[in-house]
Amino acid sequence: MNIRKLIMMVGIALMSLSAMAQSEKQNLSAMFGYSTFYLADQDKPYVETYLSFDAWSLNFAKEGAKYKATVEVTLIVKSGDSIVYWKKYDLNSPVINNPEENDFFFLDLQRFGLKNGIYNLELTLKDKNSTAEAVTAHEKLYVQYDKKKPAMSSVQIMSSIKKTSTENMFSRNGYDMQPYVSDLVPEQFDKLHFYYEIYNISEEIGFQPFMTYAFIEDKETGRRAGEIQKLTKHQYKAGNTIVPEFTSFDISRLPSGNYNLVVEVHNRQNECLMYKKVSFYRSNPKMESEVAISEYAATFAGQIKDENQLNYYLDALYPIASEKEKAVINHLVKIPAMDEKQMFFYKFWLERDKLNPADKWDEYKTRLEYVDQNFSFAKMKGYQTDRGRVYLQYGAPNFVRDEKNFVSVRHLGSGVNSQNNVVEGSYVQSDSQGHIYYKPYQLWRYDLLPNDNPTRCFIFWDEFRVGNYQLLNSNARGEVQDPKWERRLCGQQLNEDVVGEVGEQFERGY
Repeated sequence: MNIRKLIMMVGIALMSLSAMAQSEKQNLSAMFGYSTFYLADQDKPYVETYLSFDAWSLNFAKEGAKYKATVEVTLIVKSGDSIVYWKKYDLNSPVINNPEENDFFFLDLQRFGLKNGIYNLELTLKDKNSTAEAVTAHEKLYVQYDKKKPAMSSVQIMSSIKKTSTENMFSRNGYDMQPYVSDLVPEQFDKLHFYYEIYNISEEIGFQPFMTYAFIEDKETGRRAGEIQKLTKHQYKAGNTIVPEFTSFDISRLPSGNYNLVVEVHNRQNECLMYKKVSFYRSNPKMESEVAISEYAATFAGQIKDENQLNYYLDALYPIASEKEKAVINHLVKIPAMDEKQMFFYKFWLERDKLNPADKWDEYKTRLEYVDQNFSFAKMKGYQTDRGRVYLQYGAPNFVRDEKNFVSVRHLGSGVNSQNNVVEGSYVQSDSQGHIYYKPYQLWRYDLLPNDNPTRCFIFWDEFRVGNYQLLNSNARGEVQDPKWERRLCGQQLNEDVVGEVGEQFERGY
């Protein structure tokens, strides 16, 4: 199992830090992934986690004559409600001489054992040189190996493979292999390196020889890239419970597109015994034909001639982009590649409306102009704010309630529980008049969202009364859900399990 996820942390600089070596960044950008492996001779599965940080997105502090960024990482793995693994540590970037020399990535690798099972992995990142809040991401983690059955590890794409001179955390079977944590394989990569392991193959075929077969296929059609494949014959060796396999493909002429890297294990009758797939997006503009480029030039995407403007439009696609598209965008906005940006921009909208991609873009552009005009805050564009993201993703709400100084006059000694029943004698903390004071908030209601139930609501709050409204709670599918949101909104004046007046507004949608 390979999981790769782009993590973006959006923060606001509320105060200046004297230790800062540069103005505070708005985004912490990191890629997270994991792979599972198996010590077959010991019957011990283990997990590797990978974090790749874009140093440009971090804040560097001066340390002596040099500069360093530090991220606080908290990794928690749960089985049900039980914590089975926990680690909190500070991850330091490479030291640099100048805070402007930050155009690089650095990688963190962790290994820990886990029994077979399905787990919930929680990752929290905090830039220690920033006032921005920590960001937390969640993933399902699957571990399944059997000492009596053949199996394959995760297939891990590597950014480099070279012989080991000195043992280090990237050393494996005599080679240093550095994991590549993104789904995007850019044009700078002429080679695709990957590694995997085969376990207990003799349990299936005895002492017979077997073969491994690897190839690249088009993700949409399943058509194989005929020249990019490799067949390796293996002779069984007694006591060999782990068979490592690392291969490199020349992908210099692989065009841009979505692909699967496929690895298979065959017996000597050429029957497939097991296989794994890893998807990736190949960005290779040099393989795009001049005809294709001229076709894009005639579209609405090709009419955007200012590369800075196009970078802005690309970045503004984040609220509606897939994780893979976000990774491509994150790569494109950092490089001078006008043709490739135009092609990606056009394809992005073509995916969403095959007949009228230009109309689809015009509709989104209208929303974008609205959120930038109404929701921008400090150095954040409107689309980077929570309200802007929701507006771009779902459109204009059907109803908005905007409260700057809402006060509930519910009397002391009564409240409403989560079933909206009056609870006599419940103590509600407030002033002597029984008033409950709420921080500024907005309630947005959508009567119908795609793939969701009717009447979905969003509560945004201005926690510090500075005009920056952040998403506090929603009942929409896949959105932030905090059972204690109303207590936070009123500064803990409500008791636990008591629904206040704003909670009632949220329940009814107005």
